[in-house]
Amino acid sequence: MLMLPSKQSLQLSMASPSSYRTPLLSESSSIISTSTSESEESPATSQRFQDFQLQLQFKNISRIPISCTFHSYKSLAVLSGHVGTVSCLALCGEFILSASQGKDIIVWQQPDLRQFTKFGLGDGSVKALVTVGNKVFTAHQDSRIRVWKVSRRSENVFRLVDTLPTTKDYLGKFMKQSNYVQTRRHHKKLWIEHADSISCLAVCNGYIYSGSWDKSLKVWRVSDLKCLESIKAHDDAINALVVGNNGVVYSASADGKIKAWGKSSGTTHVLKGILEGHKDVSLNSVVVSEDGNFVYGGGSDGYVMGWVGNKNLDGWKLVCEVKVHGMAVLCMCLMMGEFLCSGSADKSICIWKREINGGLFKFGVIKGHEGPVKCLQASPGSVGGGFMLYSGSLDKSLRVWWIPKYNDEGKKDSSLIQVGTVLIYGARSLQKCRRTGIKSLKNALF
Repeated sequence: MLMLPSKQSLQLSMASPSSYRTPLLSESSSIISTSTSESEESPATSQRFQDFQLQLQFKNISRIPISCTFHSYKSLAVLSGHVGTVSCLALCGEFILSASQGKDIIVWQQPDLRQFTKFGLGDGSVKALVTVGNKVFTAHQDSRIRVWKVSRRSENVFRLVDTLPTTKDYLGKFMKQSNYVQTRRHHKKLWIEHADSISCLAVCNGYIYSGSWDKSLKVWRVSDLKCLESIKAHDDAINALVVGNNGVVYSASADGKIKAWGKSSGTTHVLKGILEGHKDVSLNSVVVSEDGNFVYGGGSDGYVMGWVGNKNLDGWKLVCEVKVHGMAVLCMCLMMGEFLCSGSADKSICIWKREINGGLFKFGVIKGHEGPVKCLQASPGSVGGGFMLYSGSLDKSLRVWWIPKYNDEGKKDSSLIQVGTVLIYGARSLQKCRRTGIKSLKNALF
């Protein structure tokens, strides 16, 4: 049990914040799901909290109701190390995985957010990544999905074990002409192959779903990496995928539609419903609530639209339509069932409180990135009376934020004081975390 310091010791600790450069200890959990220096060491530019200052002044916390104002936040850390723009990130236990257009993937270890390892150099620009079991799946601009596995013996930690479609899958189908589909004039490919960049991945119940700029949605089985289905899903590029807890897959496309896909009586996926966005507006991101009743889509016009589905999810009603940004919404994530975060080409992140009926009202705004915000991930559970938010940007940096949770009366959460305690005493676990780094990573993925 974490013991709170005395008032006197807390004041002493707050008086010298430069002594503590350690972020919050994240809670270990698995995810369900977005440049490398030449040295294997943490790059000097990673700024392991050089920009982090312990500024929690509890007596000065605003008590103004959130319905009347919104809060702004400062980043706890700025992580630099990617050669290219950060395109996607994922959480895996105490580790953060971030990938870039520079073809590299970096694993950052909490709590000190040092560079733990890197992999994937030279394998094509990374568009999306997810983890499942002891494997990491990465989607690339060269229309391939690569499968990485944590090595139990190698110091490299991650090693490439396969590429989708697999050679076995390919050899079993390339002889039959019926297995080829027209991708463009005078050009054919096997139906198990994507014909353009793979833009997004999602994983659920032993299946990997991939969406591509070739307008198709493919379903892969994790156990044997076999492609089971290829669906001509949209009339334009697929930009985002998400899978609800009920197994329904939602695909967002540049054609301005979100489509819901569910399994029929057999094993194939069928179209269950269509959620119509604004005319001639690309939908770049999609999220679904934990109960599966509400779906939100972010558009290139800066709007977030929300829909509620009927019992069978074959009928949808628009429940909110909010202008959340001045430029395109590029990414979104949901936190603790209460908050929706949106990242935009306007370089900002907005935090929205969800109402019971699916509506949204502004809770806070985050500024700090010097480029468009491309990807967002949030801690799966509460951390010190709030939640951790991780953002990747076209400015090549990954930033870490802590967002406090306020109640409807505008009072700070009673557990908020715990964050200061974790920040102050988090450094004590740093050496232990470094000593057990490889073991911890294996535990997170196995």
